Amino acid sequence: MRYSILAMAVLLMASCQEEKSPWDASGVFETTDVIVSAKSIGEIKDFNLEEGMTVTAGQRLGYIDTLQLHLKKGQLNASQNATVSRKLSEDTQVAAIKQQIANLKSERQRFEELVKENAGTQKTVDDIDYQIKVLEQQLAAATEQVSTANQSIGGQSASMNAQRAQLNDQIVNSIITSPIDGTILTKYAQAGEYAAPGRALFKVGDVKHMKLRAYVTADQLTQLKLGQQVKVYADQGTADRKEYAGEIIWISDKAEFTPKTIQTRDERANLVYAIKIAVENDGLIKRGMYGDVKF
Repeated sequence: MRYSILAMAVLLMASCQEEKSPWDASGVFETTDVIVSAKSIGEIKDFNLEEGMTVTAGQRLGYIDTLQLHLKKGQLNASQNATVSRKLSEDTQVAAIKQQIANLKSERQRFEELVKENAGTQKTVDDIDYQIKVLEQQLAAATEQVSTANQSIGGQSASMNAQRAQLNDQIVNSIITSPIDGTILTKYAQAGEYAAPGRALFKVGDVKHMKLRAYVTADQLTQLKLGQQVKVYADQGTADRKEYAGEIIWISDKAEFTPKTIQTRDERANLVYAIKIAVENDGLIKRGMYGDVKF
């Protein structure tokens, strides 16, 4: 009797070992992670975020001290105002010369009438023409001088506008924001610490668009293609599983040994290929959770 029971147990174990998994592959859900680094230098101010916090793209999470930048901007504005105030008015600078030319032309006309009546000499008219010509040359030189001076002032003002735009960009970059909708995974810095460009501040993960990283055998690989629609299953409670629509978005071109934490349809397979399946998360799928897939 005891040998019969033992034989039945061995047969049952063998039957269980031969039974294949209902899933074609298994894996772990991942997120697209973004490490956000500081873009400016200074003390971190008002850094209000905690790990696990849900954030939206562009949401302000803190800022890096901008006092020195604002002081430089104020100094630049004052310098630009002083520079622009030196700009010359062409009409004001050449008004006197223009008036002299107008007076001489009037005088010339009067003497020209006298010459016609033999009451004046042609030499007087010629002298007036010479004076007008000299004044017109002075007018051209003065106009060019004013234009050159104003161009120089305009160039300095344009340079200051560029410097102001640079300061404004640095001030904007001092504001700490999230580049994507997601969840704060890791916080690397605290308010009051000193930041420098390139220093990591926090890591955020896109939990809306999850990816299941699964592994398949060489035989299965021949049946898969990018863009293929598959069914993904995630745990929901202790005894239930929820189905999601998935799409294969990446297939590795290199084989690797089966990770110990992952099972394939054929557990005896040593070399497998990694694939990634995109899944829209409804909030129930968690980063690091195991998932299964049927092709």
